Amino acid sequence: MGRDLPGSNESAGRVKSTRTRPGNPYLKGALGVAAISAARSRDTYLAAKHRRIAARRGPVKAIVAVEHAMLIAIWNMLTTGAFYQDPGGDFCSRLNPDKAKHRAIDQLRKMGYDVTLNPLADAG
Repeated sequence: MGRDLPGSNESAGRVKSTRTRPGNPYLKGALGVAAISAARSRDTYLAAKHRRIAARRGPVKAIVAVEHAMLIAIWNMLTTGAFYQDPGGDFCSRLNPDKAKHRAIDQLRKMGYDVTLNPLADAG
């Protein structure tokens, strides 16, 4: 009975799959084309977002996530009058460098390498 209620897409801490809400089909088509081209670009935040999500959720859900991120950015630009400033493809690794370091070390260990890190001496 409660499965059709909005917001009831979580049970026991597990988020269930949902559908996107209906909207303007022309906007959806335009966002889809823009999201695919943004996902194919190099060294941009949206392309990195697509790669991260596609790795664990699949390419279709990643495109929908990029569309959502683009729509939020467009709304913010229209309401504030600001221009879009791309954070860059390395935004997440700059945000949490320890996580990126540990992920790279784990990947090398899974490939069979022994990893030892030595900090660089300051060039100052």
